Amino acid sequence: MEFCPACGLLLQIDPGTGGHRLRLYCPVCPYVCPMQNKIVKKAKVVKKEVEPIFSKADAMKLAPKTAASCPRCNHGEAYFKQMQIRSADEPMTTFYRCCREECQLEWRDD
Repeated sequence: MEFCPACGLLLQIDPGTGGHRLRLYCPVCPYVCPMQNKIVKKAKVVKKEVEPIFSKADAMKLAPKTAASCPRCNHGEAYFKQMQIRSADEPMTTFYRCCREECQLEWRDD
C-alpha cells in the first residue's frame, strides 16, 4: 500500500498500457509514482499446522467433565474447555471432546 505524499489518499494502480509502464497514481491530485523504484514482491502463504483442541491425552484426564451428548456416538459425558476466541463482549466458546475412548470426537458450542 502506498499513499499520496501530497494529499494522503491511497494510491491506485495504473496497469501501464500504450507508451507508459505500470505506475501508481492519486485519483484526486496530479501525483504519479512510477514503479521503477518500487520492488514488487510476491509472498507465498504458508498454512499453519492445525493444533488439536486438547494437546495430549494425559491432559484430558485432568480436564473437567460435563454432561454433554456426543453427536457421533451419543455418549453422555465429555471433557470440556472454554476459550474467548471472539471479542470480549461475546460469550466464550466451549470445546468438547467425547470421553469414550473409541470415539474421541471433538466439537464446539458457540
